[in-house]
Amino acid sequence: MSLTEAFVKLQALLLVAALSNSSWADEALDIVNYRQYTANLASSGQLQKSHLQKLQSQGVQRIVYLAYRAHGDADNLSIDQHATDLGLQYVHIPVPWQSPSISDYRTFAAVMSSQTSANTLVHCQLNYRASAFSFLYRVLVLKTPVNEALLDLTGVWQPNETWWNFINTVLQEHNQPLVQPG
Repeated sequence: MSLTEAFVKLQALLLVAALSNSSWADEALDIVNYRQYTANLASSGQLQKSHLQKLQSQGVQRIVYLAYRAHGDADNLSIDQHATDLGLQYVHIPVPWQSPSISDYRTFAAVMSSQTSANTLVHCQLNYRASAFSFLYRVLVLKTPVNEALLDLTGVWQPNETWWNFINTVLQEHNQPLVQPG
């Protein structure tokens, strides 16, 4: 093998490695509205049992669920058991869709700050609650620029009035500028 051929093969291997660490790898998970924000924080819609081993192999250590368990089929209702059987930490914070509260965010922030280096997936049914909570955590704790975090949030969904009010209430409590819908 010539030096040129070896160099081309090395470049191909580096490209494959880079793609496996990018958002292309996220698509292989096949999880509704999956978004990777940092090396240790992602959000998504509803998980299936089949996702858990893939998530674990990608380094996820903690799953935070922000909806009620009354959704989905019997396999999904026991996702907490499947996760803990694999050794993943599983935290359930039931956030009411029609009335998310500052208390809900405080609980979420306390969970997140209990192990700041834990590789965490925040999820709910469609990644609406999870992306809103992730937005707030990224802006308030991780100091992500608001415009960057807002693009990620609105890339998942356009929050309704209830959720814009919730987001702005939490921002206001932390003496941060309010965000404008749309």
